[in-house]
Amino acid sequence: MRIALDAMGADAAPDVEVQGAIQAAPGLKGHEVVLVGDEARIAHAAAKCGGLPSGVTVRHAPQAVTMDDAPVDAMRRKPDSSIGRCVEMMASGEADAVVSAGNTGAVVAFAMMKLGLLEGVRRPGIAVAMPTRKAARTLVIDCGANVNCTPEHLMHYGVMASAYSRYVYGARHPRVGLLNIGEESIKGNRLVKHAQKLLEASGLNFIGNVEGRDVFSGEADVVVCEGFVGNVLLKVSEGMAETILSMMKDAIQRTLRRRIGAMLCKYAMLELKAKVDYAEFGGAPLLGVNGTVTICHGGSDARAIAVAVRVATEAAAHKVNQHIVADLRARRAS
Repeated sequence: MRIALDAMGADAAPDVEVQGAIQAAPGLKGHEVVLVGDEARIAHAAAKCGGLPSGVTVRHAPQAVTMDDAPVDAMRRKPDSSIGRCVEMMASGEADAVVSAGNTGAVVAFAMMKLGLLEGVRRPGIAVAMPTRKAARTLVIDCGANVNCTPEHLMHYGVMASAYSRYVYGARHPRVGLLNIGEESIKGNRLVKHAQKLLEASGLNFIGNVEGRDVFSGEADVVVCEGFVGNVLLKVSEGMAETILSMMKDAIQRTLRRRIGAMLCKYAMLELKAKVDYAEFGGAPLLGVNGTVTICHGGSDARAIAVAVRVATEAAAHKVNQHIVADLRARRAS
């Protein structure tokens, strides 16, 4: 299996992508990571790490999409960008999966244009794993790919994320909830109310409406929402986690007694940090496109990139897209 890794996407590119590929190399088990981007800059970053190991190669791409580039402009003005080349590799069969920490809108646009959508899918969705009080993770979809949803889009999100949760996370009967302002069926806007009816008739293990606080309770394996709401939820969650950890650190540093107590709780604190650190979750799959595409946080470090490579490999190995198409066909036939 070959993973095309956009080496120019992260805020600290290409250093973090190069370091991430090197960290991922021992676990590749015969797979290959192709760093796609400015060959000279990649070589410079690799030299600082002592060179690239076997299983990690480089593919030159002379252009890079910035976070300020509009997706449509990026496709028109930067066809030879690292993002574009990664997706082209997948479209031509040269790569089995794509990983990028670059401009999310551009990744979605290139993927839709060059890969197309799966049979029966109208809009792709970004599925982000959220930590919960339980051992399992909650998969929230959509977190920013589509901000103009229809009820049918939301139903498809439920099908796609349910398939991912079942085959990648091992949830036997994924519980699907619809994000709303209340649990009661009479609440919500027109979009949510109509989507609720479609999800009830979908054959999914639909548990009804869930509120924002329920995302982290572990009561649902999948939470469905439109991209605007999901992206706000994601950014608020990231900010809240960082704020709480920072406040705890500041409070601990105030007295010697607290610092001594913190030393006794060191491993509990590290476990907590790991549960809320996005680097431990790697990337988010872009479900619905005809290929395996994983989108990472722009601020990803090397660890996050390495985990994202593993996430992409697992998604491709479990043939998630084939299961999504089969599930949608089954629901149309019923």
